[in-house]
Amino acid sequence: MPNPQKEPKYAMISGAHIGEGTKIFDQVNLFKCKVGKNSKIDSYVYIEEGVVIGDNCKVRPFVFIPTGVTIEDNVFIGPNVAFTNDKHPRAQGEWQLLPTTVKKGASIGANSVIIPGVTIGEEAMVGAGSVVTKDVPHRTLVAGNPARIIRRL
Repeated sequence: MPNPQKEPKYAMISGAHIGEGTKIFDQVNLFKCKVGKNSKIDSYVYIEEGVVIGDNCKVRPFVFIPTGVTIEDNVFIGPNVAFTNDKHPRAQGEWQLLPTTVKKGASIGANSVIIPGVTIGEEAMVGAGSVVTKDVPHRTLVAGNPARIIRRL
């Protein structure tokens, strides 16, 4: 259910399941996805078919989440984060969907890119501007391009 205080302007919400208490702001596109309860989806977010976002998550403005991404509970996604779902994208022809998972309690810093097929572990942190090309272990801080382990949390 969109923000009960006001209906979002110019949003496209089609076939999405929105949990109780979740707030959705203006200019959001949600297609056949699932967003848990008490989450916040800020303006200019695009979420594709089949994406699952857990409870108590915060998705900041200008985030792109394509098909194949699963985000567990209590996850923070910073502004301008882009997830991808195919390592060799083409405008036409075959493509290979590679699933990506963000485990509970993880945080992804602003302007990060998440390459498909990775898992970001529980309570892990991705530094702003990072390009995540490999799995991130639980309770670990990674940063850089490509993202490397900085320290355990």
